[in-house]
Amino acid sequence: MDFKQIEKKWQKRWEDTKLYSFDKSKVDKKMYVLEMFSYPSGAKLHAGHWFNYGPSDTYARFKRMKGYEVFQPMGFDAFGLPAENYAIKTGIHPEDSTLKNIATMEKQLKAIGATFDWDYEVKTCMPDYYKWTQWLFLQLYKKGLAYRKEAPVNWCPSCNTVLANEQVKEGECERCGSVVVRKNLTQWFFKITDYAEELLTDLDKLDWPEKTKLMQKNWIGKSVGAEIDFETTTGEKFTVFTTRADTLFGVSYVVLAPEHPLVEKLTLPDRMEAVENYKIESSKATEIDRLSSAREKTGVEIGAYAINPINGRKVPILIADYVLASYGTGAVMGVPSHDDRDFVFATKYGLPIERVIKGKDGQNDALPFTDYGVMVNSEEFDGMTTEEGKIAVVKKLEKENKGRLKTNYRLRDWLVSRQRYWGAPIPIVHCEHCGAVAVPESDLPVKLPYDVDFTPNGQSPLLKSEEFMHTTCPKCGGPALRDADTLDTFVCSSWYFLRYPDNKNSEKAFDTEWINKMLPVDKYIGGAEHACMHLLYARFMTKALRDMGYLNFDEPFTSLIHQGTILGPDGNKMSKSKGNVVSPDDKIQKYGSDVFRVYLMFCFSYIEGGPWNDSGLESVQRFFDRIERMAKKAYEVHFYDGSFTADEKELNYVRNYTIKAVNNDIDNFSFNTAIARLMEFVNALYAYDSKVEKKNKLFLDCIVDLIKLFAPMAPHFTEELNEMLGGKYSIFNLSYPVCDEKALVRDEIEYAVQINSKMRGRVVISSSASNEEIEKIALNEVKDSLGDATVKKIIIIPKRLINIIA
Repeated sequence: MDFKQIEKKWQKRWEDTKLYSFDKSKVDKKMYVLEMFSYPSGAKLHAGHWFNYGPSDTYARFKRMKGYEVFQPMGFDAFGLPAENYAIKTGIHPEDSTLKNIATMEKQLKAIGATFDWDYEVKTCMPDYYKWTQWLFLQLYKKGLAYRKEAPVNWCPSCNTVLANEQVKEGECERCGSVVVRKNLTQWFFKITDYAEELLTDLDKLDWPEKTKLMQKNWIGKSVGAEIDFETTTGEKFTVFTTRADTLFGVSYVVLAPEHPLVEKLTLPDRMEAVENYKIESSKATEIDRLSSAREKTGVEIGAYAINPINGRKVPILIADYVLASYGTGAVMGVPSHDDRDFVFATKYGLPIERVIKGKDGQNDALPFTDYGVMVNSEEFDGMTTEEGKIAVVKKLEKENKGRLKTNYRLRDWLVSRQRYWGAPIPIVHCEHCGAVAVPESDLPVKLPYDVDFTPNGQSPLLKSEEFMHTTCPKCGGPALRDADTLDTFVCSSWYFLRYPDNKNSEKAFDTEWINKMLPVDKYIGGAEHACMHLLYARFMTKALRDMGYLNFDEPFTSLIHQGTILGPDGNKMSKSKGNVVSPDDKIQKYGSDVFRVYLMFCFSYIEGGPWNDSGLESVQRFFDRIERMAKKAYEVHFYDGSFTADEKELNYVRNYTIKAVNNDIDNFSFNTAIARLMEFVNALYAYDSKVEKKNKLFLDCIVDLIKLFAPMAPHFTEELNEMLGGKYSIFNLSYPVCDEKALVRDEIEYAVQINSKMRGRVVISSSASNEEIEKIALNEVKDSLGDATVKKIIIIPKRLINIIA
């Protein structure tokens, strides 16, 4: 079979007949299958792309044949840093390179032969899309969920620009190698923290991988504890959060973040130089590095003291980079006797270590003792358990207005400002009389200007466009400046699944009534690396829009699955720099796309992936050849329609066992085991063919079922075989085979017969035979082997084994 020719033939026919167009009248049967959309890279699709799109397309085709009206759109996450960086290096405008790459990827994705309905395509860099991204920003702004404040960013002093975390490599700028520092800039945020509790509790409703749910739970990071107010000897106040108020009597120092606003005010003159030097050094580390448990803890005393509110003791104040101003209160209390990190820190700097918790009932409580226990050296609280003391201590502080019970979350508000060019402009103008003013919705989109100098100079590139920046205030009509920042590309992807079903709506981001019928997404497919960013942001946006009345569902993605990663032949992640990228082009040219995608599904577990190895392609090709020969046999042979002999019963058993197993396997994305079942089925067909001369019509029915079962995995190949056998167009309009459970109940069972646990023969016995009849048949089978021996006992293991003890 000429695979390249049949691919062209069927892809053209599918397109001409609009086979995969979504039928809106069947929305009650909809199955929304969605792969995370791609960034339009200039490179060709590699094996990893095929591993994502091929198997997920198999799942979508399977669901179509199961009677669902499958909605499977495709689009492009088209704003972002890569195109802008490419433009800086080459001078090619991001819009030009992005649209060119999109056109290339559209052709490549169509060549896969997937069921994507291109009528619903979205491109996030186009004004007809980002108009509605800006509209979403305004809705959040109106509800108080979008706000502006100062925040630290990565800053390269040589390039004179802000860097994304991805551009910082081991504390240095990836572009020039300069040491990156932290500095404050005024930024826009989305108030995702308002939804922290719901984002946490609703995870239990979702059919998602447990590991992903756990990652989100840890990212949200709920802690139930207390806020405790400390006062310095000079009267300044700050607050710490702790989950162990029972250890408050053991506080021997407190630590402020280097960026804490009180540091400059509290630092004594003789400590100022050391403190400033430390602040400069800590600014060179990323937040992730500073929070790392593996990193050595450092700090410096500022010369000031705080008063422990529970016992009036004076304790020194230090700054340390493991405390972040942007996390919690920016201050922590040090209890070295009952915290591993504090113990190491106090030992290093010679700070007091005093026990205030002892173990229970002879428990090993060597310091640092971090388990729950019994309070000691804690005045009136001595003898209380940790559970009791955590509440009692806070209750006392509450009466004195020095503390309160508090639930904290690790989750921080979502910083959405980017000092970059290639993104959606923020729809805000700044007026010296009116302040920040929202652009009227009737004036959207705020278009991204084309003629902009985006060479980095330490400012947002849009500041250099006079035409863009200067406008009038929508409130007072006076002169005003547009916001020069653009939106994080994660904002674009936080709602694209809502736009797909209504992508041509020019009046609204989406029609609420229609989207409430189409959503949530039934099966979402993509990489696990998005667990704590895209997936969390999409959930937040859905909940916020629900609360505004635009949606009636709580979660965007009912069911989620992550595909594994196809690694390079060297076992490392594919990358151009490592020279280990596997292009499928030559393999597809030789074997065709169907063979290639079946190979990927058979040789790799979908959720695990693995290192690339193409040694199995020839064997998969032979598997296709065997199916084709069998299909031709069905075309040539004459069949009789009659009752089943033992051979037909056995073949029918294998047929229905395969149907049941493959249905279950595809539903669970276990494509490798599904293909293995089909290979066993093909073996059974060949065994029947060689053994039985006069073929029952069952043989033809089995071959037809085989082609249907294989159709979602090899769409072009099976369309051709279906046509050859006179089947109706398209095979994907036919129903997927259904298991006949009765055929799985065998009316005859093969038993192994043993004498004294040694194999002596096999017998086929009616499944309805009594134990007496089974024993009689078995004894007759091995009578020669038994001879004159006396049978003492017969052990029957149902449906498997008969052991005669003599």
